Amino acid sequence: MKEFKRTTVTAALPYANGPLHIGHIAGAYLPADTYVRYLRLRGDDVIFICGSDEHGVAINLGAKKEGVTPRQFVDKYHGIMQKAFADFGIGFDIYSRTSNQVHYETAQAFFKKIYDKNLFIEETSDQYYDEQEKIFLADRYIIGTCPNCSNANAYGDQCEKCGTSLSPKQLINPRSTVSGQTPVLKATKHWYFPLDKFEAWLKEWLIEGHKEDWKTNVYTQCKAWIDQGLQPRSITRDLDWGIPVPLPDANGKVLYVWFDAPIGYISATKELKPNDWEKYWKDKDTRLIHFIGKDNIVFHCIIFPSMLKAEGDFILPDNVPANEFLNLEGEKLSTSRNHAVWLHEYLQDFPGRRDELRYVLNSISPEAKDADFTWKDYQQKVNSELVSIFGNFVNRVMVLTWKYFDGKVPSEHELPVTSDKRNKVLASYKQAHEDLNASIKLMTDALKNFRFREAQFQMMNLSRIGNKFLADTEPWKLAKEDMEAVGCILNYAITVIGNIGIACNPFLPDASKSISRQLNGASYEEGWKKFWKQEELIHIVPPQHQLAQPELLYKNVEDADIEKQIERLKKSKAPVATENTTAEVKPLKGEIVFDDFAKIDIRIGKVIAAEKMEKSDKLLKLTVDSGVDRRTILSGIAKHYTAEEMVGKQVTFVANLAPRKMMGIESQGMILMAEDNQGKLRLVTPDADVNPGAGVS
Repeated sequence: MKEFKRTTVTAALPYANGPLHIGHIAGAYLPADTYVRYLRLRGDDVIFICGSDEHGVAINLGAKKEGVTPRQFVDKYHGIMQKAFADFGIGFDIYSRTSNQVHYETAQAFFKKIYDKNLFIEETSDQYYDEQEKIFLADRYIIGTCPNCSNANAYGDQCEKCGTSLSPKQLINPRSTVSGQTPVLKATKHWYFPLDKFEAWLKEWLIEGHKEDWKTNVYTQCKAWIDQGLQPRSITRDLDWGIPVPLPDANGKVLYVWFDAPIGYISATKELKPNDWEKYWKDKDTRLIHFIGKDNIVFHCIIFPSMLKAEGDFILPDNVPANEFLNLEGEKLSTSRNHAVWLHEYLQDFPGRRDELRYVLNSISPEAKDADFTWKDYQQKVNSELVSIFGNFVNRVMVLTWKYFDGKVPSEHELPVTSDKRNKVLASYKQAHEDLNASIKLMTDALKNFRFREAQFQMMNLSRIGNKFLADTEPWKLAKEDMEAVGCILNYAITVIGNIGIACNPFLPDASKSISRQLNGASYEEGWKKFWKQEELIHIVPPQHQLAQPELLYKNVEDADIEKQIERLKKSKAPVATENTTAEVKPLKGEIVFDDFAKIDIRIGKVIAAEKMEKSDKLLKLTVDSGVDRRTILSGIAKHYTAEEMVGKQVTFVANLAPRKMMGIESQGMILMAEDNQGKLRLVTPDADVNPGAGVS
């Protein structure tokens, strides 16, 4: 791997239309903060960049809903998010915002540089317009039926069930997410980025160049996008809030939020380092790393790199370690339903306990697949791991040292073997030393490769090994007959504590500070770089050094604390439709006549074989007995049914749908599903078995 002089780390710019919840933190900001702390401890030159994303249709709509101006709206949520990040201890070097003047100037200059190369496509076309709200609709504000997998809630730019890249005009029965009405097409002029012209370069740089070093979930999504073929993408919008397009014939046009937002990383760096910002973005000896959630993968791995390539002066991302999604108590986090743990509320309810949330979120980090946060699991991890393992080891050693040596570090010296007990002490020391160094190397390797769950586990393992060392040597028993051995045991145990204080800093910074206080100015921080460079246990605290009084690092989370949080979720969550409540239903589609319906041949079939499609987390390949033949149907239901569950089931399918090729396989029909208001798909089946081929009328 190439050695770099410096590292630029960015965390996804959070959208300034609401507060932060734990899904945001687990997805991008905690992994980024953990990694940056590790680099800083090594003594690396690193900057950590973030800020509020403050443009786009959602800002206009949110401001309108609250009865304020867009500026007042983003000022409010920028302040809330900035404070929450600071209170949680996320160590950005700068937390900027895309409404700052320096960002306007940077984004416009970026646009103009590419424009002057004649790369943009200028085109007048019909785009969807919401007549009720009197706005042109961004791709993400149009939903409809995916022509590929028949998902009824595909977005105008992508179907999140089958992963197909779409344009709004490809959607069947499109509708506005703003008003629920069917939009109309209206002529407007815009500028397009020719993403298709960068397809060959992306295949070489990304598909070939990062096959081995990028996370599988990131690489797979990018490859699927590129394999489908890239299309020019509009980079301007008709809005009155945003960065004006810097051209004389562009009145009323602003830069598309997904063009201007990633440039915010660059403008924020300009704010932070106005005199030498370029070395963090233009020097080939700088490593650029983006931390994001999986919904931002395409923008950071395909679109933004293509923009940087088109501009010509900037380095490209070396890695984009995106995480999957975090669920809450078995359900998707939902801001609209208020099913979330809000960061600012957690900090109010658990003052002084931010390490606990860091630890739990790191331990369940959705690095390769979606993960689930539950309050019971939170309690268990804090009580049985942070309190009983980590905090217990540190406190036992400190208390024993005060008890037997008045808080002074005992001397380190050779321990002659004069008894079986001393022989056991030496054997335990040797084993502990080997195990500790092995865990340190595993921890640092995991940190280098963005495996933060594993890294934190190995960090915690240092305390497990320390506890075992104490249990095996039993200094409280030896104190009755061999204080020299007790001194050697506690001297080594205090060395372990000092190393744990260094090792835990990326994960548990407050605990690291507490250990530093308890070691009472032992100048062990000078050994941090040595620890992280050598990746092995180092000697830290000198003999006869006076320790400070012991501190309890953690305390148990009580049942009442957890019950309060669970009850809050129950009360605050918007009700799900039941027999006694009315669910929000989608607007009716456009009217059809009987002849339209009569063309559709809907039948009942039986699944006789099923398998998961390779390289797709959404598609099942079904072999269906239609009563007439046996046919292959690809269906985007893998997140709702396993292949094993589908075998033997009766399904309702469209039998005369024109075949469509997906991932190299021809699908000969479409399975009909019902989708509830939580996004869960259910099979539409007869209430009793019927013969395959039975018609539905």
